[in-house]
Amino acid sequence: MWIGGARTVILDEAKRVLMVRQHHEGKDIWMLPGGGIEENEDSRQAAAREIKEETGLDVEIGMLIWHVEQIREDKEQRFVNFFMGEIKGGSLKKGDDPERERNEQVIREVRFMDKEEIKKTENLYPEYLRDELWRFIESGTPKHEVFKIRR
Repeated sequence: MWIGGARTVILDEAKRVLMVRQHHEGKDIWMLPGGGIEENEDSRQAAAREIKEETGLDVEIGMLIWHVEQIREDKEQRFVNFFMGEIKGGSLKKGDDPERERNEQVIREVRFMDKEEIKKTENLYPEYLRDELWRFIESGTPKHEVFKIRR
């Protein structure tokens, strides 16, 4: 059975990307804000809800930039839709995961990062943030394959 998720690229005025540092499997990982799709939600609704929970921001979800399917024998099959988003309100702050107890929270930090910071980041998800995302941002149009398989 497939499990779905949604993450969103949100830029500030300086074209820096909003990133969230979360702790999983014994290490900190920088990723775009987002998470799982809940019952009776579509991926755009899930993306907006997750951003609000994790960062305090209200965001309008826009264009789909990647649909990534994870197909691995050692993990569940899952897909993640990656969107562009635009800030419409709220205030940036480190949020909480409402599904986790207070002592089990995984969010460590939220902040905007520029291209060079992201390129130097060790644990980054997805890897496309290092190069492909910036080609997309700089050109303003998709010049990449939207559908991806992650093994």
